[in-house]
Amino acid sequence: MSAQSLLDGYLQRLSSGRPDFVAQFGLWSPEQHTAAQRILALVEEHQLEVVRVGFADPHGIVRSKTLTTKVFLSALRNGMDYSLGPFMFDTGLDLVLDPFAAGAGLGLTELEGASDFVAVPDPLTFRILPWAERTGWILADEYFKDGTPLPFSGRHALRRLLAQLAERDMRFVIGLEVEWYLSRLTGPAAQFREVGGFGQPGAAPDVLPVDLGYQFNIEWYNDQLDHILRPLRNHLVALDLPLRTTEHESGPGQLEFTFDPLDAMAAADAMVLFRTAVKQICGRHGYHASFMCKPALHGCDASGWHLHQSLFSGSSPTNLFMSSRPGDVVSPLARAFAGGLVHHAAETALLTTPTINGYRRYAKGHSLAPTVAGWAEDNRGAMIRILGEPFDGASHLENRIGEPAANPYLYIAAQLAAGMDGVDTGLDPGPLSVDPHGQSGPPLPQSLGAAVAAAAGSGLMRKQLGDHLIELLCRLKRNEIARFERWSAQHDDELVNGVSEWEQREYFLIY
Repeated sequence: MSAQSLLDGYLQRLSSGRPDFVAQFGLWSPEQHTAAQRILALVEEHQLEVVRVGFADPHGIVRSKTLTTKVFLSALRNGMDYSLGPFMFDTGLDLVLDPFAAGAGLGLTELEGASDFVAVPDPLTFRILPWAERTGWILADEYFKDGTPLPFSGRHALRRLLAQLAERDMRFVIGLEVEWYLSRLTGPAAQFREVGGFGQPGAAPDVLPVDLGYQFNIEWYNDQLDHILRPLRNHLVALDLPLRTTEHESGPGQLEFTFDPLDAMAAADAMVLFRTAVKQICGRHGYHASFMCKPALHGCDASGWHLHQSLFSGSSPTNLFMSSRPGDVVSPLARAFAGGLVHHAAETALLTTPTINGYRRYAKGHSLAPTVAGWAEDNRGAMIRILGEPFDGASHLENRIGEPAANPYLYIAAQLAAGMDGVDTGLDPGPLSVDPHGQSGPPLPQSLGAAVAAAAGSGLMRKQLGDHLIELLCRLKRNEIARFERWSAQHDDELVNGVSEWEQREYFLIY
């Protein structure tokens, strides 16, 4: 081998991340190593030109780089350097942490100087994007340069909790039920009529409704949208996402997609990929997809993200939430788990409903959204809706508290942390409610500020998700709230659909 060949090989090893980073710190399981070998074959078979390597920031938004396949294959061994910036900005890209202060104000020297972290692709998440020519897509885990998991990573937080659950021989199983809005872009120029800046998002895209709405589940609306729903369905299935149903909800262009149950990490990854795919596919067809809870568009009803959840045995296909006693709709374990969800509802609200706009939904006018923490048997007005009966293997709890903009890893991790605390301490969810909106019970936060205060004071959330993660989220959200308050003091907004222009600028495009 010539000296030039040796040099080229050496330089290629250094083309991303840190040399042999994955092997040095033992970051992959045997399953991931096997999947990586399959990726090598797929890259060649499909003649991929690029691979998008991304991670979910604290807001659940994918931040990515597009790598040539040569560099991507290097990143599979070395990881890829990324800026820590996405962990320092709020949703409006306003810098909240000072990277030039000692420990960036959080006591972490690794953040100083706006340095890099290493993103390690997870081979189990690799996909080929059917709508983008010769393009792969993969999620990555975030590490400091010494191989330590980034304490701000929602994916790492969820993985830790799932590892603790596995030690009990249990699995957390999740079903996704997600509402979102489809609208038609009125023209390319209208999308960029006012450019923004750091902490000042530009004007939201101009859109038109795709239908009049308020004909729940009507087939005619579905048929009228088939030209866009069909490619959406086909592409989602091609991505191996276990799509169950697509249906029209209440508002104009408000859709609901549901998915088969998945293990918790797979469900969180699927939600990230689903939102990413829907926004990109719709955009390519002249539409805009938004997972903002309640857009500032006339007639738009609020959207929710209902999280169906149950615990299964880790060593057998046994649903541990299933009742084996006549008269009990769920097992004692499920009752205690529900007790944790009810008891810690306020503390977890920051993770289930992380935007100012999301709290527009917690109002008595939205009868299908919760107003207090409680549970009920097959009642859509309750926070926790029980679906099951004795000896029903599909028995589970549906938490209706969340908004579709939530970070999937943090939403699911918060549920698991709260539920298992209920199991460990024997928390009681109280009596089943017949009138969820009329019952007394722990009130849900009515604003993002109240949710931040509850999370900041939660010993459970700090212990289970990490003190640094909760502290970062609280700082990001306090800054977001402060910007909203400054805007409100300076602008006499005419609310549209009960929603401010600030919210529309802040959330309609990015979520």
